[in-house]
Amino acid sequence: MGSPQAPPARSASERRRKPSYIFISSLALADILASIIFVCSFVNFHVFNETDFSKEMYLLQLGGVNTSFSASLSSLLLTAVDRYISISRPSEYKLLMTKKRAWIALGVLWVTCATIASLPLLGWNCCTLNSTCSELFPFVDDNYLSSWICFIMVLLGCIVYAYTHVLWRAHQHVAYMEKHQVQVGKQNTRMRMDVMLAKTLVMVLTVLVLCWSPVLILMIYSIFAKLSNHLRKVFAFCSTLCLLNSMVNPIIYALRSKELYSSLRMVFSRFRKQLKASEESPEAESTHKSSMIETVCEDMRVT
Repeated sequence: MGSPQAPPARSASERRRKPSYIFISSLALADILASIIFVCSFVNFHVFNETDFSKEMYLLQLGGVNTSFSASLSSLLLTAVDRYISISRPSEYKLLMTKKRAWIALGVLWVTCATIASLPLLGWNCCTLNSTCSELFPFVDDNYLSSWICFIMVLLGCIVYAYTHVLWRAHQHVAYMEKHQVQVGKQNTRMRMDVMLAKTLVMVLTVLVLCWSPVLILMIYSIFAKLSNHLRKVFAFCSTLCLLNSMVNPIIYALRSKELYSSLRMVFSRFRKQLKASEESPEAESTHKSSMIETVCEDMRVT
């Protein structure tokens, strides 16, 4: 309590509880889930051609991938809205974007994404409806695939619009400061931090679009035309880019965000100290015991 390092640590923990970092944590969780489920389902089916699975198991795995990817995009959208409010209405930000509202928004987000992803398992599939099945995903109805692609495209469009507005407002702010030579204060410092976070998430969005665009394009193409075996192999390769996207995102967070980078360093340093302490404790006990034995022997000699 009396340590001079306590206030900075406490302020850092408070910053990490801001809605921005709550949304980033949701984004990281979705990326981790996407990586795990993707390795267990998509790679096994498209790369190793393992077809020994039930319809329910396959649709469950596919629903997990769709949930995590949709939640990742939706978390980016919530972060974009958070940055939009922070830069466009900074004086009302703390009133509009509270931690309670952030957690409620995340809850609605994950429930909505899980519900949409579970529709094929709940009955919207080509086996139940006797409709046309997708060429890329067994048991998946083409109409559901079209609806899911439209949902993803709407999310991407909203994210791109929000971040474009954020960067435009940030550019206006920087130009105004340079023109009038405004003295840098606390408000301007916070603005620079918001712009830095916005640029970081733009990098995340750029990597996401580059990795997922080939997959989405092939999905759209499969609805209107028959895919050849070569295109199926191309889709399998492009699917691995989606896994790469989930692996790259945490690296971008750590390199671009000083607070997240310092937090990771603190975690690793504490872990190393605990390891050193656990290694040194047996040696200290043995040294203490040997010193006690020597003392007893000396006492016996004296007597």
